Amino acid sequence: MQLKELIAFLEKIAPPHFQEEYDNSGLIVGHPSLEIRNVLVTLDSTEEIVDEAIANECNVIVAHHPIVFSGLKKINGYNYIEKTIIKAIKNDIAIYAIHTNLDNVLVNGVNGHIAHRLGLSDIQTLAPKKDLTDSDYTVGSGAIGLLDTAMDEADFLQFLKEKMELSVIRHTGFLGKPIKKVALCGGSGRFLLTSAIKQGADVFISADFKYHEFFDADQKILIADIGHYESEKYTIDLLQQLINENFSTFAARSTEKTTNPIKYF
Repeated sequence: MQLKELIAFLEKIAPPHFQEEYDNSGLIVGHPSLEIRNVLVTLDSTEEIVDEAIANECNVIVAHHPIVFSGLKKINGYNYIEKTIIKAIKNDIAIYAIHTNLDNVLVNGVNGHIAHRLGLSDIQTLAPKKDLTDSDYTVGSGAIGLLDTAMDEADFLQFLKEKMELSVIRHTGFLGKPIKKVALCGGSGRFLLTSAIKQGADVFISADFKYHEFFDADQKILIADIGHYESEKYTIDLLQQLINENFSTFAARSTEKTTNPIKYF
């Protein structure tokens, strides 16, 4: 089966025109006519991931984050981006990225997947994109939903730790009120904090908050910053499952490598 058939499937789940303007989702390395042997699913494309693909006879890498965000003027192997691309090309390995277009669809998307993992009900898009209205898709940023039973703040953070397999959570001070309505955004979701507050969320789960941005909670909401990689790592399982459920001529496997560049001591 050719790569273009897999691409058509992925782009039916998350159409390319749903991606943000700054993004570079799509086929980064390789040709659509490539015959697929096996697929490796990862969050990030790195040299280590290409090595893993080679070792497991995978000639297609499906990643969430694009290895290239902006134009490259030279490919000399001077940084990890160039080294990864060179190694992939030398070994005839295609790299496909499905990034903010997958973030922006609720069904089978990053944020809907997190919401289901937390057991939320009445799940909706946190910030719908009305300019991308499509009868077949719910399009927008983040997700919001309800816990079946309200929890106090400490219990909720412990619950969040367990469900998302976290070692640490950076959070604002407790407000002394129960957590029932949960807003979330995988990856860098600071831009959605105002939407979470306006919709009456008790907590906003995301990543990449800077020091002064925690003040923006303004005693109105609990911010839980769980880390960028940590918030999106289950996207790997989501994509692997979707691919394996719909194709039988090859296998998709999840990476066994942790590509998180941030370590905790």
